[in-house]
Amino acid sequence: MTQLFGERHRRGLTRDLVEALFPMFEEASAGAIAVDRDTRITWINQSYSQLLGLRDPGEALGRPVKSVIPHTRMPEVVQTGKPLLLDIMEYNRQQLVVTRLPFYDDEGHIVGAVAFVLYDDLQPLTPLVSKFRRLHQDLAAARKALARKARGTRYSLGDFVGASPAALEVKRRARLAAGRDMPVLLLGETGTGKEVLAQAIHAASGRADKPFVGVNVAAVPDNLLEAEFFGVVPGAYTGADRRAREGKFQLANGGTLFLDEVGDMPLPLQAKLLRALQEGEIEPLGSNKVVPVDVRVIAATSRNLEAMIADGSFRSDLYYRLNVLEIPIPPLRDRLADLGVLCEALLEEICVGSGLRGEISDTGVAALGSYDWPGNVRELRNVLERALTMSEDGGVLDADAIFKVLPRQGSRPVATQPPRPVRPLAQTLAEAEAHAIEEALLATRGNRTRAARLLGISRSVLYEKLARLS
Repeated sequence: MTQLFGERHRRGLTRDLVEALFPMFEEASAGAIAVDRDTRITWINQSYSQLLGLRDPGEALGRPVKSVIPHTRMPEVVQTGKPLLLDIMEYNRQQLVVTRLPFYDDEGHIVGAVAFVLYDDLQPLTPLVSKFRRLHQDLAAARKALARKARGTRYSLGDFVGASPAALEVKRRARLAAGRDMPVLLLGETGTGKEVLAQAIHAASGRADKPFVGVNVAAVPDNLLEAEFFGVVPGAYTGADRRAREGKFQLANGGTLFLDEVGDMPLPLQAKLLRALQEGEIEPLGSNKVVPVDVRVIAATSRNLEAMIADGSFRSDLYYRLNVLEIPIPPLRDRLADLGVLCEALLEEICVGSGLRGEISDTGVAALGSYDWPGNVRELRNVLERALTMSEDGGVLDADAIFKVLPRQGSRPVATQPPRPVRPLAQTLAEAEAHAIEEALLATRGNRTRAARLLGISRSVLYEKLARLS
């Protein structure tokens, strides 16, 4: 730590915070590293050097970080000053969850960054991550206000919260989509975060400094869709504006056009959309001239497009044009392991500007896990907001507070076990042990380190028992 941060680096609130958090992050991580303002490695601990296959940490000192870790985003943190919390990085065919923080001098200039590779014990870190996020709330609020005035984005990939395998796979595909200028099709139920992901892909792409324009196809009347997409020339029809009106394609020129609920698009417009995508040009309503456009399309739908193709309500050629890179977004019921970090992020968002304090206990999270969540993350936010509003216990949401507002329809009933005959003692003991392990993993939401602690055994013994059970 002394080698990493000299006296010149030890002044200022942000630096004090990073230094205070540093030992806690390093202890709960599988590796830590630091770079200077030129993104050269100034420090790396032994565990990270072993993870990278280095015989000696000194081999990496002074080298550009990208020459040691090709897919690192440390240069981005140094350049922008934005932290990357619970990000995903691929190295040597494995996916690592990484947190990266910028480091400033007295004048507010960035002098470097630190990063931590987090292992599976993420739960103790969520309060620390939340505290750091709060320091950036004012900046985030200002950025979102500017985004609303301009045609920009409010969300980044960090806003798609989750560290479960399903969530990490979504982020991996989204990062892949951001690096390739091709159409993307997002498939998922309502409330799963399709627009968040679409904005995040745009924000991380080469078109990030160009417009992001979204249109909900289902919200626009059929007779206005063509004008909405392609624009209108003056006097195109009775009652039309005397001035030309640009369509979404023209507004998104050079950037990204997000087509939400594309499955609700009528067949006549599907044909015109296909031509616009194939030819890179549009023809405004009432005009005889074509207008060239350069637009990257991200489409999303909660409907089964393949079934719609079979019944003739969706064009197969448009489907193949849109579905170059497909990203299925799992429903919340399929990634309940993310409930803890989702609640942390959503409660923080709800409490911003409201003056409320919101926390949720482990029993509260377990209560949320008993529900099937047909409305997904959007419904989860609504339930948390209602529970917080009705809370009389200082904003701490336990199981009782959750069950008061949780819809009964969609809750999974507890199955009753029929009586079983007497069996050999060895078999009974083996089943009891398997049940105890299952209960411990459920109580810790899959965290094997904490599960082993609850069971009173070492982590290695737990792994051996799990291997015998598989």
